[in-house]
Amino acid sequence: MTKLNQIYKCELCGNITEVLHAGAGELVCCEIPMTLQETKTTEEGNEKHLPVIETTPSKNRVKIKVGEVPHPMEDAHYIEWIEIKTESGLIERKFLKSSNLPEVEFETKEKIIEIKEYCNIHGLWKKIL
Repeated sequence: MTKLNQIYKCELCGNITEVLHAGAGELVCCEIPMTLQETKTTEEGNEKHLPVIETTPSKNRVKIKVGEVPHPMEDAHYIEWIEIKTESGLIERKFLKSSNLPEVEFETKEKIIEIKEYCNIHGLWKKIL
């Protein structure tokens, strides 16, 4: 059974899918079941993955960085996207390329309650505020 906003990955082709409507079926790609990407909340290994929130001079803008020490951004290993969730349930996501810095800015007047990011090698990471 799938749940809203879960992230699944095909281990064969690398296809990634987000659940927009929960259901009882199994997600399949390349004729094999897709793997649920479990969210990690504590650091592991040398790379730092947990999102860090910074204030900006503008009251309605916030900068999100990945890792206290910036996460590597290389063709083979990089942060694919960063997402915020606000107290009203609004979800906003920004996509990155390997040539970008591992950071983005969002504009919101609402309180951010959760930040997620996805590393193409180490998977899904979350910080609850």
